[in-house]
Amino acid sequence: MKPRTLILLVVLVAIAAFAALNWSTFIAPSDLSLGVTTVRMPLGLMMLGLLTLLTLLFLVYLVYLQSSALLETRRHTRELQAHRELADQAEASRFTELRSYLQAELSKHAGLHAESRAAVLARVEQLEHDLRDSMEQSGNTLAAYIGELEERLGKGADSSD
Repeated sequence: MKPRTLILLVVLVAIAAFAALNWSTFIAPSDLSLGVTTVRMPLGLMMLGLLTLLTLLFLVYLVYLQSSALLETRRHTRELQAHRELADQAEASRFTELRSYLQAELSKHAGLHAESRAAVLARVEQLEHDLRDSMEQSGNTLAAYIGELEERLGKGADSSD
């Protein structure tokens, strides 16, 4: 039990015990002035009734405060949940945006890779073609030199005979 509740119960029990011990004095009639008239009634009973009424009013006020605080807490919880959902949606949209950006960059990179690969393959084919032409020319030149040497050797052998 909370200390406040315990203190409140002790005070209420003390008031009830005080009223029980002095009940004969509480119910003794006396003249009371209400401002415009005078009434004969027990002062102690009137004060006990006012104390009970005041206690009930404080209890009603306490219930009102607790219920309004509970409603306010629920409202804040709903707002917090709405903000959390908005943050989650914003984060999801950022992830989606990042994914689309990365896909665009990867496709651009793949396109550049394909272009550079095609350019390298074209260059290799050109170099291969140039190498074949160069080898063919070298072969033809070598054949021509060999043919010329054979002709010289054939003429030199014919002239020595």
